[in-house]
Amino acid sequence: MHPSTHAQSQPDKPAIVMANSGEIVTFAELDKRSNKIAHLFRAHGLGHGDVIAICMGNRARFFDIVWGAQRAGLYYVAVSSRLTAPEIGYILEDSGAQMLFADDFLGETLDQIADFAMPMKRFIAGTTHPGYDNLEDAIAGLAETPVEDQRAGIDMLYSSGTTGRPKGVRLPLPEEPDPTAPNMLIMLIMQAFGLSGDDIYLSPAPLYHAAPLRWCMT
Repeated sequence: MHPSTHAQSQPDKPAIVMANSGEIVTFAELDKRSNKIAHLFRAHGLGHGDVIAICMGNRARFFDIVWGAQRAGLYYVAVSSRLTAPEIGYILEDSGAQMLFADDFLGETLDQIADFAMPMKRFIAGTTHPGYDNLEDAIAGLAETPVEDQRAGIDMLYSSGTTGRPKGVRLPLPEEPDPTAPNMLIMLIMQAFGLSGDDIYLSPAPLYHAAPLRWCMT
């Protein structure tokens, strides 16, 4: 179910709990923070069908970005933070990403990416780094309400275990344009496993993998 739905019915309930830091983000906070990210996309001219990339370690800000992209009608590419700079650069160029979100988990790779990637706007979360705008500063004055032209976006993930380089799987944008509409496949999965909004999902895996990302957004 979409964070905005939970934000209306149970705003103070934890949506995300980061075990390593103890950080807690409520549904109301996630809703507002993802709206800010959606406005950031619009402020930089990104519209329906455009592509952004995230190359970060597991952190709460990751969810702000993917939910912001989901409600702005964008494709969001989760890139493994374990890849080398040339490998990351290839995915950024192949996907046509117009914006990159990173964090200090990448270390020296932050500088090396610039040599391989096409020109794009770069943001870094939780710190500062030359060549990257601080994400927290960038969204500080943006609205916490939905963008006027909300539309459902979707992930565009890259295959692994194939011959040659990774291949992006670009599906059509959802036929249901409302980003807050229930996902029928997810509803069926929840029914099959007897899950409800009161259950807690533990995710020990990197968010750049398909299953952890999608389960954490369920």
